[in-house]
Amino acid sequence: MSRLPSDSLAFALLQAARIHLAVLAGQSLAEGQLGRIEAVARPAVQDLVYGSLRRYGRGDFLLGRLLSHPLVAEEIRCLLLVALYRLETRPEAAHTVVDQAVRAAGELAGGRFGGLVNGVLRNYLRRETELLTALSTDPLASSQHPAWWLAELQRAYPGDWSAIVAAGNTPPPMALRVNPRRGSRAEYLERLAAEDIAARPLGEAGLALDRPLPVERLPGFAAGLVSVQDPGAQRAAELFDPAPGSRVLDACAAPGGKTAHLLERADIDLLALDLKPARCRRVTANLERLGLNAAVLAADCARPDRWWDGRPFDAILADVPCTASGVVRRHPDAKWLRRAEDIASFAASQARILDALWPLLRPGGKLLYATCSLFPAENGEQVARFLARQPLARRCHEEQLLPTAEHDGFYYCLLNKPA
Repeated sequence: MSRLPSDSLAFALLQAARIHLAVLAGQSLAEGQLGRIEAVARPAVQDLVYGSLRRYGRGDFLLGRLLSHPLVAEEIRCLLLVALYRLETRPEAAHTVVDQAVRAAGELAGGRFGGLVNGVLRNYLRRETELLTALSTDPLASSQHPAWWLAELQRAYPGDWSAIVAAGNTPPPMALRVNPRRGSRAEYLERLAAEDIAARPLGEAGLALDRPLPVERLPGFAAGLVSVQDPGAQRAAELFDPAPGSRVLDACAAPGGKTAHLLERADIDLLALDLKPARCRRVTANLERLGLNAAVLAADCARPDRWWDGRPFDAILADVPCTASGVVRRHPDAKWLRRAEDIASFAASQARILDALWPLLRPGGKLLYATCSLFPAENGEQVARFLARQPLARRCHEEQLLPTAEHDGFYYCLLNKPA
């Protein structure tokens, strides 16, 4: 139990260091560590965790020049990484950051490293110009991406890879999707304006906020007027465009954003699957908030023998598990948890899902294959391999969205099954 006040920077640095350490040990941020932090400290901890992970390559480079030998105490190293992020982004508060980092160090490793933390951070401040100049000439440190990841982007996008990398290192934009069953986009824009929240229309049902804010500040969020969803993710329902009355399968549904968007657009008979019961409960909660209904089932979509009732689907959304390389600014831990060999592993799983779902589609039906990846092996190359196995299938539409200031990176391919 920490002795630090939960509203102090020292407490936030301490908790961020512990979460950062868990990520480097292989734990995903999606596993809910932030949800266990006291509410008063959560925004600061989240900023420190996500910011330091986005800049991990940068912080790692700086520590390599600030430490005379590797630290045995990994938790102290992680504390230094989050403190360096804070120093870089809040230089006006340098004295406070150093002081609070030393206090946080008193809670780790028996309190033996307070002097080291103080010395390393003050050394950084003295040598900041020199260190940042050296960093700017190091491709890996300045890109803040693993070498193998950079190589994949450079191979796939020789003209765009540097812009993709830059986008991946920035905080993500925040966009909303208005629930048309509970009001129009124009009406919701008026509600935002009444709360002095600046926004503009984007896409068919979306709104781009000028600046991110907690969902609690969104008028009518709890009542289901609106959802938070990236415009790139909103493209799924726009491309899928389910016909009223159709029987639809959302094969990998959690957390339920695309599921809900489909139901907002049309009255359909929808079955939402996800592998884990906890993730299914999240889908159900999202649908309940929005006043929508679907059958939600915890099941492996690649094993239809265990759940399919034999009735074909008119349309299938296969938003498959992937490396998440297109949404890395929202999930910066992915850069450091993934390995090059994971691409092939995900691609094999995606192929199994496609092959399992295709027989469930009625003749004349459509399947939308979707990922939040930028890597071709998971996207266009994956679809090409599938079409080689299913030569009668037809590719109706294909698009690769690269991350921009407005949206994240996504891949979509709409496939038709001949009648």
